[in-house]
Order: sequence, then structure tokens, then C-alpha cells
Amino acid sequence: MPAKPDAIINGLSVDVEDWFQVGAFEDVIERDQWASLDDRVDRNVRQILDLFDTVQAKGTFFTLGWVAQRHGQLLHEIANRGHEIASHGWDHQRVFRLDPASFATDIARTRKVLEDASGTHVVGYRAPSFSIDARTPWAFDVLAEEGYTYSSSVAPIEHDHYGWPEAPRFAFKPVSGSNFVELPVTTAMFRGKRLAAGGGGFFRVLPYSFSRWAIRQVNRTEGRPAVFYFHPWEIDPGQPRVAGAPLRSRLRHYTNLDRMAVKLEHLVQEFQWGRMDAIAKRENLRLRLERAVQQ
Repeated sequence: MPAKPDAIINGLSVDVEDWFQVGAFEDVIERDQWASLDDRVDRNVRQILDLFDTVQAKGTFFTLGWVAQRHGQLLHEIANRGHEIASHGWDHQRVFRLDPASFATDIARTRKVLEDASGTHVVGYRAPSFSIDARTPWAFDVLAEEGYTYSSSVAPIEHDHYGWPEAPRFAFKPVSGSNFVELPVTTAMFRGKRLAAGGGGFFRVLPYSFSRWAIRQVNRTEGRPAVFYFHPWEIDPGQPRVAGAPLRSRLRHYTNLDRMAVKLEHLVQEFQWGRMDAIAKRENLRLRLERAVQQ
């Protein structure tokens, strides 16, 4: 069902990493093995670009520096099709495993490679595995100091893999005196409890009707844009299987890979989508107006 012309524009984002770079396999596949493994990210991203083109949807591709260094032409193609290039860090190191100095090095190195490859200015960042949380609020200050204008790095839920349940559900300004804005991934409310509803494994595993209900709740009841994400490997049922990974990790990673592309097609057709940098600008303005009214 096509989106209405006056529908809220939601944030559409892709975390560009390959099947062997995910948090679920970080204790099984060493980084020094990556270069020798089956590289499938280029083909998968191009399939996503074609899908977005069919409905004229624009989005943001949060890309690992490691990937950009090896697929410069792909980054150029993403930008040429009107999408935003943003940072996902260099090699999927979680922020809470870095100190401020090494984090600053990581995001500066990544930004240079992304900008050189795409010919665009990079202003957005998403932490690997949503790893800006209660342990790492200092990361916002580092991002602002390095010239980033927004982040989408907080999952405001309780989860065994990540989460900051005390964080706001919607856009907030984490750096005093700065226009830097954080755009948390979407959650919905049910009987007073926050439910993860922003994409990824939740979108693959749960019925499509759940995501439709959640996004409609955020758009219609809350009057706010949703922030949705997924990964290129999630539309790739033919990817290699990692036998040595824990059963829970394998179930999370491989469930419904063969259904993901069709569900995504429904999603991008039913709702209205845009780039995350545009969402950040609108939310920043809204926050400024709210503050002015309160004063």
C-alpha cells in the first residue's frame, strides 16, 4: 500500500557489514581471517539499492571503514543514487571496548576512507551493536568534537546483547551546548513495556504485522519518525554457515533469511522513508523549538 503524500518520513538505514563481521560471530571468527572469507557485501548492497530504487526511497548506509577500503566503487554508487554515506566504525569494535582516544582515532580513520570513496561529507555515525550505552556516554562528546552532527547508536531497551533502557525513546541532545543529536532506534510501547521494533533480527523473526503496528504507533500515536535498520547479509540466504557459533547466535543470525527481501519490499512500499541526516535536521529543529517554548 503506497504511503500517503503527507505521511511522516521515517529513517531508513542499512548497516553495511558482511556476514562474518557481525557481533554474533565475534568470538568465533577472528578479524585476521576476514580477508580470506567469502566477500558477499557488494552484491547484497546492490540488490538493496535496486529495491530502494523501485519505490524511490532514500536511506543512509552506515558503513564499516574496512568495507569501504575494499569496495570504494560501491560507496561511490551508493552516493550517486542519492543515499547518505555514514560511519559504522572501522571494524565493528564495540565502543565500550575502546577508550576515548582510540575511539576518536577509529571514527576519524573511518570518516576519511568513507569520504574519499564516496566523494561526500560524512556527518552521521552508528555504533557497532548499538554499543553507546550507560557505560559510554563520553562517546557523544568525542563524536561532536570530531565534527559529526548526529548519531543513531542507542537501543533504548533491555536486551542481552545490547541496550540502554534508561535512554529516551526519541531524539535527544546528549552534548551540552551542542546541536549534536542522537536518534535512537525505534521502540514501541505495550502495557507500559518498551518493545524493540526498529528492524534487524526482530523484523526478520517476528510477523510483519508487528512491525506495521509498531511503526504506525510511533507515527500516528506519538507523531514521530521511526528509525529502522537492517544488514545486507540479512537478504542473503546463501551465505556460509558458521558451525562453531553458539546455538542462540546461529538461530538469531539465520532465521528467516529467505523471507527478509519480501518483507523489506512490503515495508518500503507501505511507509514513507528518507535519509537519516534529514531526519536529524528535522528532529534537531523540533528539539530547539520545544526548548524555546519551555523557556
